Amino acid sequence: MWLPRFAMMIVGLMLAGCITDTLDPVDESVLTPRDKKLIQSASYLQHKPGQDWLRHVVDYTGKEKPGTVVVDTERKFLYLVQENGKAYRYGVTVGEEGLNWRGTAKVGQKKEWPDWVPTPDILKRIPDLPKYVSPGPHNPMGARALYLYQGNKDTLFRIHGTNQPEYIGQAISSGCIRMLNEDVIDLFNRVPVGATVVVI
Repeated sequence: MWLPRFAMMIVGLMLAGCITDTLDPVDESVLTPRDKKLIQSASYLQHKPGQDWLRHVVDYTGKEKPGTVVVDTERKFLYLVQENGKAYRYGVTVGEEGLNWRGTAKVGQKKEWPDWVPTPDILKRIPDLPKYVSPGPHNPMGARALYLYQGNKDTLFRIHGTNQPEYIGQAISSGCIRMLNEDVIDLFNRVPVGATVVVI
């Protein structure tokens, strides 16, 4: 029993940015006029996660190639691997126990201010949800979405923004990876369709 836990601890230590974490706030220049307008009208702006969950540049010792996205569901961080042993690290909300998807996928498509259609599984668990939510700051998908595919098949899991930033660093979603809207916009601009995503 201790062996799997020990292995997970080692992986976590490999991913963790230890001593040289540097807070690296997302530059407002990544926001379009539409982004600024929609984000400014959001009712959740008074909720901001603690500084540890904001974007940092960290040391990264994993074996993934630069440009790879790595999601550590245990620690609630997403890493975008860079050159020279560095990575951007973003705080995320992950799926509840039993709802997390794990594996390797590709970014199959990307959308700005996506609409949202809850899956049948989500509607079965939460029947009061609307069957369609239009784009905007009220939408649970937030400002951007990266759709994860395996081959030509949509996994139905996403990396996307959020209208609940107070939950960054927690495990409360239906399996998708939620980010602050400014963070997902930054990631969206850096990650092309076809990029590899590893969820552990």
